[in-house]
Amino acid sequence: MVHSRRHSGTVIDALSRYDRVLEVGIGRRTDVAAAVAERGVSVTATDIYDRAVPDGVAFVRDDIVDPDPELYADIDAVYALNLPPELHRPALEAARAADADFLFTTLGGDQPAIPVERRTVETGTLYAARAPDR
Repeated sequence: MVHSRRHSGTVIDALSRYDRVLEVGIGRRTDVAAAVAERGVSVTATDIYDRAVPDGVAFVRDDIVDPDPELYADIDAVYALNLPPELHRPALEAARAADADFLFTTLGGDQPAIPVERRTVETGTLYAARAPDR
């Protein structure tokens, strides 16, 4: 039996299927954004603090609790790594407003605070909430 929505691989593999992605809360962990950009994907990273990002990754200061809709307008997918549960819904709302998919990982034993599809990846579980018409 083939599960078309489940796959093994990495978060980078999953994000590389998109043309334009936005990382919410990049912090100091820039390796995923850099690797996705190296695969030819347009990557924008956001954080509430100014952050240094690798070549090929654009940075914009933004707060997912009060996001700038223009920043998300042309994005195919919004993603976040180790996203705390209280930010799941705001990130989903920003993605949905842009008609974009939302993919994320959680920290430790945190469970998703929104309805998701679970995908097994090399490092654990990648949660996905799809744009309504995808």
